[in-house]
Amino acid sequence: MLQTVFRVFLLFTQILSRLVSGLARNRNSADQEPPAVSRMHSAVRVGAGALAIGAALSGCSPTFDWRTIMNNDSGYTIDLPAKPGNDQRAVQIDGAPMQMAMQTAEAGDAVFAVGTITLPDESEATQRKALDFLRTGLARNVGAEPQARAVQIPLAAGGKVLGLEMKLSGQAGSGHEKRTVYARLVARGRHAYQAAIIASQPLPQEQVDQFFSSFQLY
Repeated sequence: MLQTVFRVFLLFTQILSRLVSGLARNRNSADQEPPAVSRMHSAVRVGAGALAIGAALSGCSPTFDWRTIMNNDSGYTIDLPAKPGNDQRAVQIDGAPMQMAMQTAEAGDAVFAVGTITLPDESEATQRKALDFLRTGLARNVGAEPQARAVQIPLAAGGKVLGLEMKLSGQAGSGHEKRTVYARLVARGRHAYQAAIIASQPLPQEQVDQFFSSFQLY
């Protein structure tokens, strides 16, 4: 998508250049051409350039093909904008090895993901360590402060549990590319959850709301 935007910028520059060059070349002949015809030709050239840019930009719009995912093993349901992939990795939390399962889906330049850490026990201390691990890890990835605010996470059977909500902006990777991160973190029983969106630029609020409002725990 970013390459497409860059090509569109070059196209736009080239169109303007041709328009300016054309006006310069035709300045002398403009006196011999009826004003109405001259204005019409200019309008046609500008209109053609605008249509070309619009057609190129339309290819940049991400498609959000929302579908509801029910993950019975990890105990949640959520809407994702594409068919998800699954992965699993080992993590170390306060020196203890744990497993983190991931479901991820891509739409445009954004990745929508739900990570679930299986905890060794249901104690509040263990849950807090897992949430701290997730919160600081997200912030560190974009070089931001791990600030979060309280939020209510709904339960599929009714009721809510307390969780954390984050919105971070910063630079990621060796290329220092700008990233915006939206996330909700919550622990319930022997699971700690991270529902997150990582995007190259801020997303329309309705897409963010669709993702997080659908996130429910069993």
